[in-house]
Amino acid sequence: MKIPTRIALFAITVLFYACGAPDSDQAQESDSDPAKVVELPTVHYYGDSITADGALSPHDMLSMMEGHDSLEVKLRANINQTCKMKGCWMTLDMGDDQEMRVRFKDYGFFVPKEGAEGKEAIIEGVAFVDTITVEHLRHLAEDAGKSADEIAAINQPEVSVNFEARGVIISE
Repeated sequence: MKIPTRIALFAITVLFYACGAPDSDQAQESDSDPAKVVELPTVHYYGDSITADGALSPHDMLSMMEGHDSLEVKLRANINQTCKMKGCWMTLDMGDDQEMRVRFKDYGFFVPKEGAEGKEAIIEGVAFVDTITVEHLRHLAEDAGKSADEIAAINQPEVSVNFEARGVIISE
């Protein structure tokens, strides 16, 4: 009876060593070598599934818009502001002190109400030239948390390039 018990103990010991931790030199190398530690940005997706492939800069997109009323496009730009009420729109930095307002297709999704400012967004959808009425501009200013005086000072419609996004990626 003693022989089978010894064989069983030997087999169990071999099994534990075979399934144990990796070689200690390997473990130290991967844990202590900072060149091997790669921190990836946190990425959040909203709306339709899109990728970053082929995203244009604001300058390139605005150049492509010349002579067109609308354009199917993918854009990469930084977020200036999001709607503080619901996250139902955002503005993007288009360079040269220009902004572009982005709405979301059929109000099918929203972006964060706070904390997205300054982060990079990739949007895919349709850029279009639009005239925004004074009434709607005042509504947007209210959503943005502007003061009553700032809202009352809006008295001219605005013609600008706007965007309806099907999908949005925001990177931290």
